[in-house]
Amino acid sequence: MYYVVYGILWLVSLLPLQVLYVFSDCVYGFVFYILKYRKDVVMNNLLIAFPEKKETERKQIAKKFYRNFTDNFIEVIKLISASPQYVLKHFKGDYSLYEPLFTEGKRCQSLLAHNFNWEWACLAGPLGMQQKFLVVYMPLVSRTTERLLIKLRTKTGAILLPATNMRNALVPHRNESYNLVLVADQSPGDPSNGWWFNFLNRPAPFLKAPESGARRGNTPVLFVKIIKEKRGHYRAIFEMGEENPASLQPGEMTKKYVDFLERSIREHPDLWLWSHRRWKWEWKPEYGNIIE
Repeated sequence: MYYVVYGILWLVSLLPLQVLYVFSDCVYGFVFYILKYRKDVVMNNLLIAFPEKKETERKQIAKKFYRNFTDNFIEVIKLISASPQYVLKHFKGDYSLYEPLFTEGKRCQSLLAHNFNWEWACLAGPLGMQQKFLVVYMPLVSRTTERLLIKLRTKTGAILLPATNMRNALVPHRNESYNLVLVADQSPGDPSNGWWFNFLNRPAPFLKAPESGARRGNTPVLFVKIIKEKRGHYRAIFEMGEENPASLQPGEMTKKYVDFLERSIREHPDLWLWSHRRWKWEWKPEYGNIIE
């Protein structure tokens, strides 16, 4: 099954991107107007995040989000046959913050979010920096889909580490200069095992693991924002989040990331993945204080 699916997608990926966007436009119409995929979740999330906006404004954000959502999948298919030169033409970034860390032999973390198009970032990153590019990912139930995504995400040099066994997977790289990339806007499986913050007007838990790892090794942490310059063209913007995480109080570094994430979402609301249930947990006192 894998070879059949891969062969079909590879042939489709040979089409020019502008032709593929015609398919994306059609899928957008079906997903938004007919299927209404997770539309209630999207609109409720937008109401939580932007209560000050008019309903018409939130609907406009939702429409732009769904267009980016379908573009995301089409662009991922295009990457199957895309060359490194093609990737660098369509996804740019200034990686200079990573250079002194590599020169000094330091490891680092990069925290990004589910911003379109994070899959292109996975291919562009290894081409723009000298460190080993280690990406934490969540294994999928479908073997065919997981095999396809692993092949795609590693084609320019990224090394994938399963989130379910990250510590052991990291061991072979422990003495090397690497950049550990984590999509850090996910909810913990257990709401009592996370840091709680007021995020876009409502309490939400964030994973403790990125901060815990950074504080344990005093590993510099960079924050990454992806913006869409125009259709099919993205840019990564990097910010030094914290050079010495071990010097901070527990939860302080994650608070910096949450603030960075909220600013990024407010600047480009249509680029974030609103279809996931970010506020699925209700805060309870037994979960601990909400960090301000």
